Amino acid sequence: MDWTQKWDKLPREPSLKKLTAPGYGKPGKKQHPPLQDITRAHIDSFNQAMIEGLFQAVQAMKPMEFSFKNARVSFKIVDAVISQPMVPKGSLCKDPKIYPAECRGRRCTYHGRLTADISWSVNDVPSGVIKQFLGYVPIMVKSKLCNLHGLSPKQLVQHHEEEQEMGGYFIINGIEKVIRMLIMPRRNFPIAMIRPKWKSRGPGYTQYGISMRCVRDEHTAVNMNLHYLESGSIMVNFIYQKELFFIPLGFALKALVNFSDYQIFSELIKGKEENSFYRDCITQMLRAVMEEGCHSQQEVLKYLGERFRVKFYLPDWYTDEQAAEFLLEQCICIHLKSNLEKFHILCYMTRKLFTFAKEECMEENPDSLMTHEVLTPGQLLLMFLKEKMEGCLVAAKLNLDKRAQKPNLVLSTESIMKIFGSTTDLTRVCEYLLATGNLRSKTGLGILQASGLSVVADKLNFIRYLSHFRCVHRGAAFAKMRTTTVRRLLPESWGFLCPVHTPDGEPCGLMNHMTVTCEIVTQTSINAHMQVLLCTLGVTPVDGIPGKPLADCYQVMLDGAMVGWIDQDLTPNLVSTLRTFKVTQEKKIPPWTEIVLIPMTGKASLYPGLFIFTTPCRMVRPVRNLAVGKAELIGTLEQVFLNIAIYEGEIVPGVTTHQELFPHSLMSVVANFIPFSDHNQSPRNMYQCQMGKQTMGFPLMTYQDRSDNKLYRLQTPQSPLVRPSMYDYFDMDNYPVGTNAIVAVISYTGYDMEDAMILNKSSWERGFAHGSVYKTEFIDLSQKIRSSEDNFVFGIKPGDERVMGKLDEDGLPPVGAVLKFGDPFYSYINQSTRENFTVYYKSKEDCVVDNIKVCSNDLGIGKFKSVCITMRVPRNPTIGDKFASRHGQKGILSRLWPSEDMPFTESGMVPDILFNPHGFPSRMTIGMLIESMAGKSAALHGLCHDATPFTFSEENSALEYFGEMLKAAGYNYYGTEKLYSGISGEELEADIFIGVVYYQRLRHMVSDKFQVRTTGARDKVTNQPVGGRNIQGGIRFGEMERDALLAHGTSFLLHDRLFNCSDRSEAHVCVECGSLLSPYLEKPPPSWSSMRNRQHYCAICDRSDTIDTVSVPYVFRYFVAELAAMNINVKLNVT
Repeated sequence: MDWTQKWDKLPREPSLKKLTAPGYGKPGKKQHPPLQDITRAHIDSFNQAMIEGLFQAVQAMKPMEFSFKNARVSFKIVDAVISQPMVPKGSLCKDPKIYPAECRGRRCTYHGRLTADISWSVNDVPSGVIKQFLGYVPIMVKSKLCNLHGLSPKQLVQHHEEEQEMGGYFIINGIEKVIRMLIMPRRNFPIAMIRPKWKSRGPGYTQYGISMRCVRDEHTAVNMNLHYLESGSIMVNFIYQKELFFIPLGFALKALVNFSDYQIFSELIKGKEENSFYRDCITQMLRAVMEEGCHSQQEVLKYLGERFRVKFYLPDWYTDEQAAEFLLEQCICIHLKSNLEKFHILCYMTRKLFTFAKEECMEENPDSLMTHEVLTPGQLLLMFLKEKMEGCLVAAKLNLDKRAQKPNLVLSTESIMKIFGSTTDLTRVCEYLLATGNLRSKTGLGILQASGLSVVADKLNFIRYLSHFRCVHRGAAFAKMRTTTVRRLLPESWGFLCPVHTPDGEPCGLMNHMTVTCEIVTQTSINAHMQVLLCTLGVTPVDGIPGKPLADCYQVMLDGAMVGWIDQDLTPNLVSTLRTFKVTQEKKIPPWTEIVLIPMTGKASLYPGLFIFTTPCRMVRPVRNLAVGKAELIGTLEQVFLNIAIYEGEIVPGVTTHQELFPHSLMSVVANFIPFSDHNQSPRNMYQCQMGKQTMGFPLMTYQDRSDNKLYRLQTPQSPLVRPSMYDYFDMDNYPVGTNAIVAVISYTGYDMEDAMILNKSSWERGFAHGSVYKTEFIDLSQKIRSSEDNFVFGIKPGDERVMGKLDEDGLPPVGAVLKFGDPFYSYINQSTRENFTVYYKSKEDCVVDNIKVCSNDLGIGKFKSVCITMRVPRNPTIGDKFASRHGQKGILSRLWPSEDMPFTESGMVPDILFNPHGFPSRMTIGMLIESMAGKSAALHGLCHDATPFTFSEENSALEYFGEMLKAAGYNYYGTEKLYSGISGEELEADIFIGVVYYQRLRHMVSDKFQVRTTGARDKVTNQPVGGRNIQGGIRFGEMERDALLAHGTSFLLHDRLFNCSDRSEAHVCVECGSLLSPYLEKPPPSWSSMRNRQHYCAICDRSDTIDTVSVPYVFRYFVAELAAMNINVKLNVT
């Protein structure tokens, strides 16, 4: 992919030519690149993780070692491969490949086989390698492992997919799932933090610390902290299997390298040689190690191994030194390979922590985007798979231990295969992670949350679908925080996160969306040649001595490893050289490299240094490098220290180094679809970002092949006459979301108060905003009827009067049939007893059977047992349905007004919608007024206007531009016209503002919301009406409603609601003893007796003349019975 030319093809002006081109609607030669770029981060991260990453993860896994019958046995996974989704072996079929459309239709999972090569050895002698199937792993659609990879639009259509299928999601049980991208701390970067709660970690702990999230190439992560203690010493703290551990820094340093104390001391004080307090603290820390009797590296390792081995579950033959080495390798700075590098980074962190604790440098804001990166879907899945594969080896060991009791068990390839064959496979756990979004993990994978990791990619409309892939979430843990600091929009996120596209309410500021140009680095690169390059450009290696005092040098860090020192005066030159190499792609410097120089300011600012990052998962975005004249990718930390102009007029020679590619690059994909958004009040743009995702539109072309639970469709969508250039860039005309409507701004009748709007009845009759809802029901008889016999199939009993003419012979309704409440829906028969059962259509809404799919099982040998019935419910606008313009101006349809009573213009034109003028002053959506004028001029001149934000300004006014166009067409400059009353025919005194606005119909419809009940289901225990719309329940008449009726003095109405219409019941009570429980009904008289009436008598008083009937709520009788069970008697005082 060429980063530099990607945004050069941005359409300068929208046009309608494409819609009238002869080739419109036919599949093109290749897919539209901008749409494919939306899901690129998801697909590339999955490709990298499941192909290269999986091999790296397997190599990094420790062998499972244990003793078995006095022999040392070890299992190790040497390789693992995931295959493409295929039909199981032994099935008869033309094409063995499984495609996503089939998985959606059959409501099954789109997954591939995970096979591993497991080698086993006895007493360190390799004994063989077995191939083992470990389970099925879900495959991301359009990734390299997917069968759709590399197909042309025409081939995609043949496989029942969208022509512009973007992929990036998984199919789990027929539902499309997206792994949510989460914000994580920037990897391998020490962050100075103040956390008051750290004081509670032990005596002497302070709030100062340095936190670092160490991540290996295969994405294994460990969080590590350095704590500053009041005594001036430092504790290293890490988490292993969700447990906290602490080691004094002196022990960690001495264990890592075989240096003398003086060598360690001189390394730690580099750059701070003059600071006597610091020197004393370090001397004290090293003395503490001596006092424990640890003089050499070996002694320290033995000391640590003794204390930690109990937690690592290592085999008995490991020495204490090996246990300590295991600790250093798995828990301390795991991103570095050698112990010497770990030693140098710990020294760096110590210097930074002392500077920070003495408040000589600032804390790095953990909520700022510059200290963040993104957890990509591939990364999460790989970490999860790695942990579960390690779990497989543990399970195999436990299986072997269980079988060890058998005397005749010999370790052979067959027995090992049996042992691995009986372990649980990974299919269920992988599906569970994606289906529920819940993470079940022993280590927690270094993630703060264990739920909400995946969301449904619902195709409500195309805009909503797009936004799932551009969303980054701060994390579920932050949603519970009572502070607002996490949610703030910080200036550092300019150009990376959209300031507009965030929901209002609970997730505000936590759920953000990436801007149009923002991308996520998914490639990894080897940085060995970078170290050599840096040294040739003047960096003194770590163990060298620079020409200047260390206090005047910058420390150079490359991907979390200390490279060396560089003279303060040489640094600007080095940075500009590196930047030129990066832009011109010389010296093998990857284009996604981030070069950050945090300068020395002489004040307590951020800790200075030169940082270079080439790691994946960082956010980057392109800007124009003015020195080279090409696009350059810059990162979030890098941007803070660059001078970037937006317009050419802002460039200051010698100061400004970069320029934005275009001014609206600071907004997300969805926010870029708002016309003239720079003329609107900010909250209105936020509302539109939410409402644009709730619009009834045209979400997909393949309605016949889908079996989603609910799909919306607008019958008569249109292409907007006024739209931003981004609308054309993403080719949104394939998935339109609204209709161009003639809107008059007038207060007419009174049916348009408080955001209501009047619709012209004739427009409605002509099909304005007509739509339908597709509902799908998946019926699987084997799951519906839990019986031991497998003999239920769809069908009808010959000559069954109930279903004659209503159902076909296969027991299913004919396609195109209209179903009403109580009609037969489908019928099935028991093949052995020939008994048949009919299920009836329960919904009150009429529907049309749109299509029926008959499904089989994975092997293709299933009986006629499962079908997918899609019904189409026509939903034309009714009173109470919600509409909105593209400026956050939502309104409810209040009346369908007859066309003859509507106001009309001189030319006889009648508006489609009447909008109340009171909607403008307080909301300040001037963009809608401009859109109305622009739409009117577009319709008159046959144009399509560009509504990209920031194209108009104070000097170049939009009003002038469109006003002149209206004037040229013979209309009023300000977009107003004389209107005539539809009732009296008189000319209205005021001029009325009238124009063309693109209106959206939202999915909130009265038909889905109204709730009404006369009589119906009651609760079994309390006898009160149940709640809930789906079960025809009532609406709760609560305590506050009761207060309102009391305040109105309508006590009989209260009596009616809470008693008569709820759980009124007749109860017998004994007047004498006041008991509700003692009255009994006499035994029935014998059959020969002429007495027929049975009396109630009180079991306590043994009288029948004291019994009276009272009306009480049934729940009161239940309450009395409950109290009696607890030995509490209730007496009623009945007079």
